[in-house]
This record gives sequence, structure tokens and C-alpha cells, in this order.
Amino acid sequence: MSRIIRTEASPILSKAVEYHGFVYTMGVVARDTSGDITAQTKDILEQIDALLETHGTDNTRLLQAQIWLTDISYREAMNKVWTAWLPEGLAPVRACVEAKLADPAYLVEIMITACR
Repeated sequence: MSRIIRTEASPILSKAVEYHGFVYTMGVVARDTSGDITAQTKDILEQIDALLETHGTDNTRLLQAQIWLTDISYREAMNKVWTAWLPEGLAPVRACVEAKLADPAYLVEIMITACR
């Protein structure tokens, strides 16, 4: 049976799960919700970098991204940060939708699937 590695598991979720060389992150939200969409997106991507590093991978190995915005009009500003973070030519498949998030202070939430 293959080993499942869970990072910072709590009673309701793990920050990341690795199985067969695939890394799945939780839906990551900003630690500081006082910032605008640009600040929150930067914070989220820093957290994702750390989670991927914990599992021996990075943003050059992204497979899929799911992005939820509280207002789809934030998409352009979020994409500026997103595209600056992505290595050129290595964009994953992606969905980006407007959604009501768990806390109204969250403007964006991002979930990643990557491989090692």
C-alpha cells in the first residue's frame, strides 16, 4: 500500500496531502485579510511555495489550479500577480470562478495540485 503524507493535519483538513508523487494543497487563503486582492494573492502564493517546498517540489511542477474570487472583477489584478509568479510556459490547467468564501474578509482562495 502506498504511503500518504499529510502536512499539518487538523481534525477537519490537512494543509497538503502527498500521494504517489502528487501534492494536493488545501484551499489557501490570506493570513492577513486587511490587504487588497494583490496583497492577498501574493500572501497565498508565498504559502503555496512553502507547502510545495515541504513536499520537495515547486511551481515549475504545477498540474492544476482552482481559484475562487469573491468578485470576478478582481480577476485582472489577481492574474497580474499569478502570471508574475508562474514560470514562463509552465501554466497549469486552471479554473477561476466567483464564489462566496468562508469569511467575507477573504478576497481569493487558491488550491493547487502539483507533482514531485
